[in-house]
Formats: sequence, structure tokens, C-alpha cells
Amino acid sequence: MTDLPLPAPDCASCAARDQVIARQARKIAGQAAAIEDLRRKVERLERLVSRNSGNSGMPPSADDLPGRKPPRAKPQRGGPKRKPGGQPGQPGSHLAWSDDPDETIPHFPEGTCQCGTALAQASDLGVAASHQEAEIPLASAKVAQHDLHEVACGCGRVHRAAAPAGAGAAGTVTYGIALQALCVYLMAAHHIPVHRCAQPIGDLTGAKPSPGFVHGMIGRAAAAVADANKVIRALIILAHVACADETPIRVGPGPKTRKRYLMVACTNLLTYYLLGDRDTETFTAFVLPDMDGTVVVHDRYQVHEKFPGLIHQLCCQHLIRDCEDAAQTYPGEHWPVQVREALQGLIHAANTARDQHLPAIPGDIAAPLIKAFRHGVLPGLSRLPRREGRKQLKHRALLEGLRDRHDDIVRFAHDLRIPPTSNGAERDLRPAKTQQKISGRLRSEQVTRNRYAIRGYISTAGILTALHDALAGNTWMPPIPDPP
Repeated sequence: MTDLPLPAPDCASCAARDQVIARQARKIAGQAAAIEDLRRKVERLERLVSRNSGNSGMPPSADDLPGRKPPRAKPQRGGPKRKPGGQPGQPGSHLAWSDDPDETIPHFPEGTCQCGTALAQASDLGVAASHQEAEIPLASAKVAQHDLHEVACGCGRVHRAAAPAGAGAAGTVTYGIALQALCVYLMAAHHIPVHRCAQPIGDLTGAKPSPGFVHGMIGRAAAAVADANKVIRALIILAHVACADETPIRVGPGPKTRKRYLMVACTNLLTYYLLGDRDTETFTAFVLPDMDGTVVVHDRYQVHEKFPGLIHQLCCQHLIRDCEDAAQTYPGEHWPVQVREALQGLIHAANTARDQHLPAIPGDIAAPLIKAFRHGVLPGLSRLPRREGRKQLKHRALLEGLRDRHDDIVRFAHDLRIPPTSNGAERDLRPAKTQQKISGRLRSEQVTRNRYAIRGYISTAGILTALHDALAGNTWMPPIPDPP
């Protein structure tokens, strides 16, 4: 059998084939790029859906939103599962018997004896049993008229009595200090909107303050506590350690998406707020530039690094959440779990040592935990190599921060005056989120500043009594510590 010669290739057919192949290659490349883009979008959406209070900064109240994956249960530290309710050693509270009651009300038997004698005529044998009851009187607004008398001295001079605190001009009618303080208390401490604040006051007291009067009390109260806030700010600057945080809130006229940033600095006793933007200018107007030598516990926001005088303590709770996020992103890796457990162990050891009034975690307890923390970071760095010339992966950047800022992370272990987390500042910011959920937004920046001037004062001084005293012109001032 002889081989038949192959027909000569047709140049036109080859060119058409090459064009088809080229079109298919371009189509395949486009489809591959689209698939990769969709893959990244799906991965991002899955990551967003998986965010919760355990692996991000989301509040626990958002964990039960539709489609939201709840955080994993926290592992027990050993021993039986903790029972609900009060724990052993926790100080209890109860209604204690008072040796000096405000009022004693005698009760005698009524009716007649079986013999027919009226019990009102019976002999009193004394108290057989007693019962105490804590009660509040029903509030009812009463109109008090203050008559300012004049007296004439023998020398001919006439003297008029001074008007009480809060009294208006002669011939006017005003609301008393107690009612004014109640208005401010409901708005600033419990975020009740102005119109809704006027209604319960009317229902409870019978007074009918107008919404305009209620709203005006915010500015009056802020002016009354302005000097106290200046002292609070100064004392926070002088403190050895303070917590700082910020949160976005919707404030002011304009689009609903407009955001400002509410900043807070606090100690165990003091709280100070500032409303501004999340930029260097606002941070400069805050307390940070004046806090040379102060330890500031914060969430690693980069603007804090622009103030060289600060001593940093990075919030370990933020780091623990980031490690939990890494453990869910890389379920086969051990380093996120090791780093997280080392930080949790250090926090637990710090709390235990603080309860024992120690200045630092004992070395034999802190050293192995710090070693476990360090040895968890190193293998993580080798498992997630650095990408040259490109933006680093989120968890690679986390690991580099854990490595490079080791001292700023474990500083609290060597000085128990330093808290390991900025939870105190986060608690002071939580009311802003509550306010935003109730009102949606605050339309005036100045009124918002006034609200948080009041909030910082009552968070430091107390609530209703402190407001009453401030409106009466007797503003509480934080005590100035003695110089070292």
C-alpha cells in the first residue's frame, strides 16, 4: 500500500483557523479573569458574613442578625462549666435592715375580741414583729412661690432677700432645678429623644415642660459643666495610663452618610470626649499631644504613632479577635490559636496578680506565656511569606505587627497599672451607638458636643445628684492629686 500525498495546506483556511483560535484564547482569558474576580468577590462576601463580635470589632448585638454566623463558644479554662448567676466570692447585694428608718408606722389590731370587747380599748403590749419596706413617694410637681422680703435697717438702707438658685426674674415662672436635672438625665444618660423626654416627665410629675425647654437644657447643662470638663481633661493628660478610642457617628446636616468621629480618653475615674474627624488635626486637638510619657491603650490606629511622646499599649482584645479571624481563615494553622491563647493567658494572669495586689505578673508565670506568644508569631511569619512590591495580606501584616511591637503588646504584664485592653474606652463609646440606633443621627454638631460634655461629666462625677448640683451653680470638680 503506497502513501497518498497530503494536500497542500490552504493559506486562507489556516488564517481563519488562527483567528478562531485567537478569539477563543481571548474569550478563555476573559472568562478566567471574570472567574477570578467572582472568586474574590465571593470570598470577600463570605468573609463579611462570617464577621462577628468574636473575630472583628462588631458589637455583640449584631451577632443575631439574619445570616450572621455567631461566634464560636469560648473554651473553658478548666474545671466544671460555670453556672449562671452569681459566682462564688462575688459580693452580693440585698436589702439590708436599717437601724435608723426614715419613718416608723405603728399598726394595731382592729375589730373586736371574741368576748365582744373592742380591740381599740385593749392594753398595748409593745411591738411583736417589724417589717421594713423601701418605697418611693409618688412624684407630683408642686408650684412654690418664693416671696423675697425687704427689710429696712435703722440706718435707712433697704435689703432684699437673695433669690434661690435657678429662680428667674421677678414675676416669672420657671421649672425647678430638680426637674431640669431630670430632663438632662433622661437625654444624656438614657438617650431619650427630646419629645419623648417631655412626655414621661409629664406623666410622672404632672408638669408639662415643652420640647423647646427640654432641648434648651442640653446647652445650659453643658455650660454648667464646662469648667469641670477642663479639669477632667487636664487630669487625664497627667495620668500615668489612659485608654483611648474613637467611633464614627452620623452628625450634622447634609447627606445621611456624613460621618464624624467621637473620640474618648478615660481612666478608671475620668472620661473626656471630643467630636471631630478621624484625622491628624482632630487628634492634635485631643489630649494626645500633651501626654508625653503617658501610657495610652489603643487599637493600633496609625495616627497614634504621630505623637512621639506616647508610650503605647496595644489593645490585646483587638489582637485576640484578629487571631480568631486568622484561625477561621487558615483552619489548618496552629499559630493563630497559640498566639491567642498566650494573650488570653497573660490577661488572666494579670487579673489574678492584680487581685493579689502585686505590681506585675510573677516572672515564672509571665515568662512561659510570653515565650509561647513569641514562638507562635515566628512560624506564622514563615507560613505567610512577604509579598514583594505588593500590598501585604491582612494576616501577614498582623504577624509583622506582633513581631515588631512585641514590647507594646506585653507591656501590661510588667506593670499592672496598665490595662491589657481598651475596653474602658469602648464602654464609654457604646452609648453613642445606642443613641444612633434610637435617633438615626444627631442633626447639630454643637448639640452633639454639648451632649458628650454632659456625658463625660456624669460618667466621672455621678449622675442625677451631680447634674442637680451643676445646674444649681455648685458644679462638682474632680479632686486635684497631690504632687509626687
